[in-house]
Amino acid sequence: MAVLVTGGAGYIGSHMVWGLIDAGEDVVVIDRLSTGFRWAVAPEARFYLGDVGDQALLAQVFAENQISAVIHFAGSVVVPDSIRRPLSYYENNTGKTRTLIAATLEAGIRDFIFSSTAAVYGANGIERPIREEDPLSPQTPYGLSKLMSEMMLHDAATAHGLRYVALRYFNVAGADPELRTGQSTENASHLIKAAVETALGKRRKMDVYGTDYPTPDGTGVRDFIHVTDLVDAHIAALRYLRAGGEPMVANCGYGRGYSVLDVLGAVIEESGRRFEVNYLPRRDGDMASVIADTTLIRQTLDWKPKHTGINEIVRTSLEWEVLLSKRNAFSVTGMQQRLASAGF
Repeated sequence: MAVLVTGGAGYIGSHMVWGLIDAGEDVVVIDRLSTGFRWAVAPEARFYLGDVGDQALLAQVFAENQISAVIHFAGSVVVPDSIRRPLSYYENNTGKTRTLIAATLEAGIRDFIFSSTAAVYGANGIERPIREEDPLSPQTPYGLSKLMSEMMLHDAATAHGLRYVALRYFNVAGADPELRTGQSTENASHLIKAAVETALGKRRKMDVYGTDYPTPDGTGVRDFIHVTDLVDAHIAALRYLRAGGEPMVANCGYGRGYSVLDVLGAVIEESGRRFEVNYLPRRDGDMASVIADTTLIRQTLDWKPKHTGINEIVRTSLEWEVLLSKRNAFSVTGMQQRLASAGF
């Protein structure tokens, strides 16, 4: 039996595919390659180019493969972009998730793992570690689109017996320690990705929003999780569902935070390079501290993260960024050579 990974050519999805392959699983991938890369998909996986909202494609994938579980990453994830283009996010994140859930149930598949987000909590004013039962008040179309998907999963479980785990990610970063894949999207807004690119000269400066928060150094504090630990959490969720586990929603973080300046310090330490930092006022809606209460996921899924230090997360990000630069330079050189041989 195979596991279907939607969005399996993207940042987190490609790590998931490698993690499943390493665990001996048979893997099928659907990705339209809007932000993902075909080369990032493990060669052992069967790949379908297309949109997860395409009902005909889903029917084909389910007919051609013996799929026992779905892990759903496909979607749009840039929070400011969701404010500019809300209907696109409701279509891509909510509408197409509905299509996927329906096709999954139609195919007789009952195990479903969903990529959710801490954005469902919004700026709820809670400064202690956030629990799953805390108020949900998403402030953006991105957060709302994910919360509505969670609600659909709940209702499908009640009405049709769907077994699901929805993992609410906090701040995912880092890269595969074996450097098989990593964060490769241009102009990504993630803090560690941006800081690493700045240290390597790919960006001119680093913007920091807010230095007057009630935190030890005045900058915002966030719960960062290494992407391979996130993958391990999904594999633990898959084992849980296969063992007959009940539907659940769980935070996925480390339960401890690092400030923006902690992150920049780790990047400077690991890279050996200093860079320009531009300090700006707070952004509306940003909280001083966002940290996960991870009691539920640790106890229920028996999940134990392995990469809890910020320096280790930064180190793998740096190593991947250096490798990515070499890969891109090689690709450009190869293209130039092919054009020259063709007479251009």
